[in-house]
Amino acid sequence: MITELAVERVEFTCGHCWHTFGADYDVQYYRDENGDEWEYFTRDGDSVPSPYEPEGAPPCPLCGRRWVGRLTARRPVPVPPGPAGTPRLRLTTSREQHRTDRRTAPRLDEGGHERPQDTTAGAPGAPGEP
Repeated sequence: MITELAVERVEFTCGHCWHTFGADYDVQYYRDENGDEWEYFTRDGDSVPSPYEPEGAPPCPLCGRRWVGRLTARRPVPVPPGPAGTPRLRLTTSREQHRTDRRTAPRLDEGGHERPQDTTAGAPGAPGEP
C-alpha cells in the first residue's frame, strides 16, 4: 500500500571538481504485506536507485565522478482518494478511452523545463557571500 508520494529535489556537489547540479525525483513510500516500509524512486519515469546512496548517485556532468545527493526541497503529492471533498472526476469510459491524448503527449523530462533560480544563494551580498 502506498503511504506517501512526493517529488524531491536533490542537489549533488561533486567532491572532485566541485560542480553543483540537481535533479527531481518522484518517490513513493509504501508498506508491503509484511508491514515493512520501502521507498521507490523514479526519475523521468524510469526506476532508479536512491540518490541518497552511492549506487544511485548520477555521474557529475563535468568529470563523471559520483557523489551522494542531499535533499533541498520536497513537494508532497496527496495519496488518493484524498481528504473528503477533494475534487475528482469519475471516469465514465475505460482508462484506454479516457483522454487518449495522454498516451501521445510528449514526455515531460526533467530537462524539458527551466529550473527556477535561487535568487539568494550565491548572489552578491547574499548571506554567506562576500
